[in-house]
Parts: sequence; C-alpha cells; structure tokens
Amino acid sequence: MLDTIKIVLVNTSHTGNIGSVARAMKTMGLKQLTLVDPVQAPDSHASALAAGATDILANANTVDTLQEAISDCSLVLATSARNRTLDWPVLGPREAAAKVLSEAPKHKVAIVFGRENNGLTNEELQLSHYHLHIPTNPDYSSLNLAMAVQTVCYELRLQHLEAEAEQSRYQQQQDIGDYPRAEELERFYQHLETTLYNTGFIVKSHPGQVMTKLRRLYNRARPEESELNILRGILASIDKKC
Repeated sequence: MLDTIKIVLVNTSHTGNIGSVARAMKTMGLKQLTLVDPVQAPDSHASALAAGATDILANANTVDTLQEAISDCSLVLATSARNRTLDWPVLGPREAAAKVLSEAPKHKVAIVFGRENNGLTNEELQLSHYHLHIPTNPDYSSLNLAMAVQTVCYELRLQHLEAEAEQSRYQQQQDIGDYPRAEELERFYQHLETTLYNTGFIVKSHPGQVMTKLRRLYNRARPEESELNILRGILASIDKKC
C-alpha cells in the first residue's frame, strides 16, 4: 500500500534536506521520491544525511514542473501553512493519512512539500485536492522540511500498521472454529469428573478442589468444539480401559 505513495519536493534549496527527507521516508517504509526543479541535484552531502537511505536518492525521479510530478496521481495533497486566501479543504496529518491509505490500494497518491523558505505558491497549492496542515505551536511553528515529511510519513505508517493488524485479527477470526455451547462444556466436565473418579484420581470422600481448578483451566483455554471432541474421545478411551 505504501509503495503507491509519492513524496514530492518542490524547488528544494539544500541538498542536505533532500538527503534527510530520504532518511525520513525510508524509516517509515516509503520509497517513491520525486524532485521538482531542485536548485541542485543530490550530492555527497545529501548522501551523508540520507544515512543509509541512499537507495531512495538513487531512485528519485527529477522533473521540471509540479504538473509533471503529479500527472499519474489520482489524489494530490499539498502541505500548506493554512493560507486563508485559498478556500481549499484542509486536513491534519491524521485525517490526511486516512484519506491517502483509503485510496492508495487503487491509485497513485502524491504528497507535495514546498520550498524551505516560503512553501508552495498559490498556483501550486491549487493543483491539489486537499491541503495538509500540521498543527504546530502557533507561537513557534517552524518545522524544517525533513521534520514535516517525517511527521506525515509517521502517521501514514502508523495507520498502515493498524490496518494490517485489523486485517490480521479479522483473518484469525475467520480461521477460528466454532466454540461449544455451555451445555456441551458442562457434559464434558461431568464426563471428566466421572472418569477421574473411576481411575481413582479423585477420591469421592475427599474430592478437594480438583474439578474447580480443572474447570478454571479449561475455561481459560476455551477449547473449540473440535478440540472438545478430542478431549471427550480421550476420556472415552480411558473409560474403555477402566
């Protein structure tokens, strides 16, 4: 799912920021990086700050315009400082991640980040379907480029893992067999108690807490119907020998 999500950097000034973005992406499992008209192509400084994410840099696609970068995408989100002059739908990182992950299985998605000093122009912002705003401290809202990318990518990964876990739980529920009814479980306990009396494991005059503890054990284990049938079969085989 994360493979269809593209991080787009527009007119980045410092190659070190490109390397730091690559690192932020790789730690969260994203791979596709597109550079729109960077001031300078990634260099050794970018590779140093990528810190092991040089494969992201090596495979980065460089294009001349934002239109070209997003041409194959069906959903585009542009990071914004919440410019009040544009009446555009605005999402926070959590809502944006949910939107992206709902569409990523079927469509390519672009998340666009602007210049370090002044972000995206109004014309560039208008190429998006949604604006993405990170709700920083209003008294100090300065986020560097890699921090912003890391924040968004983290939310994407978090929700992606939650979706995987939910799918795994659903699959486990589908794989679980039927559980016995209470009356079936009670018949098993009666059978077990009778067998243990017959083998002498429980002494009728001093039964103690054996059955109470066995009930607690099997209730905690919660055997499925097929497993309970196996246990009943074991008891039946013991009864035959007795």
